[in-house]
Parts: sequence; structure tokens; C-alpha cells
Amino acid sequence: MQAVQHGRFADPAVEARFQETARALRLPFVRIYGVLFMLVALAYSIANPIFVSPEDTARLALLFGCMLILAGAYIASTFWDGYVARPGLDFAALLGIVFLLGHINLILFDELIALQEEMHAVGVMNRLAVSAFAAVALASRPRLFALWLLLDLTVFLSTVLPVQSHGAGLWYALLSYLSGAGIMLAINFAIDRSSRGAFALAEALEAERAKNEELVYNMLPHAAVERIRDGRVVADSYADASVIFIDMVGFTNLAKRVSPGHLVELLNAFFNHADRCAADHGVEKVKTIGDAYLAIAGGNVVSGNSADAAIAFARAVLEGVGELQRVAGTEVGLRVGIHSGPVVGGVIGATRMAYDYWGETVNMAARLESTAPVNGIAISESSWLRANDRSGFGAPHNEMLKGVGETCVYHAGPAPAAVTLPEISRVA
Repeated sequence: MQAVQHGRFADPAVEARFQETARALRLPFVRIYGVLFMLVALAYSIANPIFVSPEDTARLALLFGCMLILAGAYIASTFWDGYVARPGLDFAALLGIVFLLGHINLILFDELIALQEEMHAVGVMNRLAVSAFAAVALASRPRLFALWLLLDLTVFLSTVLPVQSHGAGLWYALLSYLSGAGIMLAINFAIDRSSRGAFALAEALEAERAKNEELVYNMLPHAAVERIRDGRVVADSYADASVIFIDMVGFTNLAKRVSPGHLVELLNAFFNHADRCAADHGVEKVKTIGDAYLAIAGGNVVSGNSADAAIAFARAVLEGVGELQRVAGTEVGLRVGIHSGPVVGGVIGATRMAYDYWGETVNMAARLESTAPVNGIAISESSWLRANDRSGFGAPHNEMLKGVGETCVYHAGPAPAAVTLPEISRVA
């Protein structure tokens, strides 16, 4: 929840966002209130000629005309893009309306009072209607509304005192005005508090939603998430993808020699380095399987030549072997297998969902990895034919792959260890 200090959010950026949001949400109510006020003013204008003398009818027509123009201009200003950021428009317009209303009330009472000449302090057209209007329009600005009430009182006294004696009528009128103003101030404060509470809750929920969405998008492609939300099946076919399978050499023996914490740090360093290389080369991480890393070029992440992207990614990962050895404190090696061809991708199941890839291309990449030299790359003939950058690969030769048979394979030797991974403290 956002912290509040002295009636405002502690963070100025949050306060500004709240002011903009609150005023934007109140816009329909301000417009409706303004239209209702104009209709009331029109009703008074129609009734005036029936009860008021021709001379005062002309004066009232002028004042009501000014009030309608001012109220209409005020409502029109709410359709301006800059209105939300300018609460001074509400302040000035409503203060002007109150000023006109005070003079209208004096004329109306002069007409209605025949014997009791000292009732000017009592309003005929209720000022509280405008005060309620201001309480809503300035709800997120309680200090500005308090200032508006003070100026409204000043206008009230300046129009009444010259024609009203300091008797019981004035004091009762002041009590009536102040009690009404107090209620409007309380309403303004209540709207402000409830609005801030609702906004803070909405901000917290939005922050939590963003975290959850980031987590979901970290596990699933954006397009897949949209289809899952719509209840659709997520199944895709990619005709020309390159699958990369990277495995750590001698991991089982290494696990026997080092502590579990040290082993986790080593795997974390390896996977984080591979993640950065994948992001740099437009390759999509599919998953980790124990100490193995499976990635694909040409799947959900768009890449140009998938074979070139896969080879560049593999070389970048192998350049970090030297630092992995430093973290492990012993010899560490990686093998990479790459095969290009069609794959099928999609999401299966309803729990612990992940976007996965299937097909012979994936299996072939895993088989090729076992033939690669330590800290080297093995690619299939299909990847070699697709690739533009074939530097470093030797002559083709046949390898016997389990479940596949004799296969034409190209090998590239160990890469120089040039990349420095993030510093990781060694666990004894």
C-alpha cells in the first residue's frame, strides 16, 4: 500500500497519478452536476417573469445569462485534454457562479419581501447546491476546497452585510451557512480519503498483477499467454528451426566431489550465462534438464538464419567455460549439439505449464551433443547446409547415433575462454 503523509501520498509521482486518475473518474459526475445546475437556473429564469417586476426581470435575465454562460463554459472545459491537470478551473468557475448567485438572491428577496425588509441573508436559490458541486469537483484537493469555502463566505458576507442589519437574522443565516459548509467540508474530506484508499489498493493490486504477469511471460511466450487466456489450444509448427542442446561434461562425478551449495552456484552461473547469450543472439531458452540447457533458434523468438543464430549462441556460451572452471575450482567442460529442421511447439497440461518443443529435431540435437568434443560443437548436415558462417568446423564424418544410425556430423573444436561471468563466492 502507498504511504500517505499529511493527507497526500509520500511519493510525488504517486500523488500526481492519483490526482489525474481521480479527476478523470469524476468527470462524468461533474458534467452531470453541471447540466443539472444549468437546468435549475433555466427553471428560475422561466419563473422570474411570472413573479418579478419587469425591471428586476431584466437584471435577473442578465445575471442568469452570465451564470449559464459561465456554467456552460465550465462544462465545456471538462472535455479539454488539459482539464484534468488544472483544478484551478473548477475553483474559479464555481467561485464565479457563487458570486452571481449571491446577487441573484438579493434581487429575488427584494421582490419577495414586502414587509420584512431584513431577510436578505437567507438565500432563495440555495448556495449549498454550488457548495456540493465544489465538494465533488475538488474532492482530491481538500485544502483548495477549504480555501474555496473561505472565499465563498467572503462573497456571501460582502453581498449580505450592506443590506442586512446585525440582528438575529444575520446570526441565524451565518449558523446555517457555516453548518452547511462544515458538512460539505466533511463530505469533501470523506470522498478524498475513500478515493485515496481505493487508489492505493488499486495500485497495490496492479503492482501484484504486473509481477504475476512478468512471471507468466518469463515462463511462456506472449502469444501463448493470450491464447491460454482465451481458452484456446496452444500448438504451433515451425518448419525451419535450429535446436541447441548443451550439456555439462562429467557432472555426475563433479556432484560427488563438491558440496551441494557449490554445485548449485556452478549451475546457476552456467544457466545465467547461457540466458544472457540467448538474449544477445535472438535465441529462445526452452528449459533446463538437470545440468543440460535446451534452446531453440527460429521458434517463438524471431531470428534471421536459425542455424547461424544457433552457432553464434553456442560459441558465446563456450567462451564462458574458463570462468565456470574458476567457479568450480576444477575442470569443467561443455558439449553442444545443434540440429536444424521442423519442430512442434505448444503448452500441454493445466498445472506448472511451460512452452515446450517436440519432434525428431529436438531428439537429434541431444544425440549430436554426445558426439561433440569437450568445449566443442557438433552440428548436423542440415544445420551446416543452412549456415552461412561455417568457420571452425572440420570435414564431415559419420557418427553412429543411438536410435538414429550413421549420421553425417561436423565438429568445431574448443573455443577460447574469453567471457567473464558474474563474480560468485565459492562455497566450501
